[in-house]
Amino acid sequence: MRTHKISYSATSIILTAPRQHHILTTMVVNIIKQLRETGLSDYEARTYMALLEEHPLTAYECAGNAGIPTSKIYGVIRKLEEKELVLELVEKNKKRYIPQEPEEYISGCRFRMEKTLTSLSRELKNPPRKKEISYVWNLNSSSTVLERAEKMISRCRESLLVSLWSEEFTALAPLIRTREKEGIKTAVVHFGLAPGWEGTLFEHPIEDTLYQEKGGRGFTLVCDGGEALSATFSQESTEGAWSRGKGFVTLAEDYIKHDIYIMKIVKRFDSELIRSFGEGYSLLRDIFSDRTMTEQ
Repeated sequence: MRTHKISYSATSIILTAPRQHHILTTMVVNIIKQLRETGLSDYEARTYMALLEEHPLTAYECAGNAGIPTSKIYGVIRKLEEKELVLELVEKNKKRYIPQEPEEYISGCRFRMEKTLTSLSRELKNPPRKKEISYVWNLNSSSTVLERAEKMISRCRESLLVSLWSEEFTALAPLIRTREKEGIKTAVVHFGLAPGWEGTLFEHPIEDTLYQEKGGRGFTLVCDGGEALSATFSQESTEGAWSRGKGFVTLAEDYIKHDIYIMKIVKRFDSELIRSFGEGYSLLRDIFSDRTMTEQ
């Protein structure tokens, strides 16, 4: 098959055919672009087009017609052979190449794409669970903190740990009580007395000391060991944070658990702790020394 010869370059395609065929320039450029979209490289697309325009050709002739460096053409042809787009012929001990028919190539592309899309459609109905990305969400108002707390408590399914003061307890107590009655395992650390509570509640006896140390009322909530909320309420501002990050949740969970451990000890050995560490357990709270009242 012999037609007008096309000369390729990296940036344009120049026809040596008569001027009236100039429209083919844009058409060939578009075809090469579309061939690249099917997975061919620029060199592969240009070589395939050169062979469609004139064949059979030697590798050297392919390079010249496609505007490809001779040093690159053998690798390009090898890839086209692997894709079954080019067939090698041997004529008089000389290798020449012919192209696969365009319709064969197009139908092959269509078949592979439809097969891939069918598989994707099936697999994406039940995609593998994406690994949760850890992040911390800042909360800067008391209303936002309490709203997030209510949502967390409402979606709890197994366990609920909460450490809070009377102000926040008053707001959340009805919901906490409801969830506990529904079978959610609940433990509450309450700073100060909380008379009348029927569930599992540990009263923290030194709330005034803690308020001075922290500069406000602490609030910590952990649901199902999978999400945590921590905040400090003061007269000036509210600073809170929520996360499902494992490190954040573990820290909040351990904080509440250790307070519960201490409350159990305080409930049974309060008088001895005061004798050993003073009022408000001041020496116990001094983490930079290990002294008792008798050792001062």
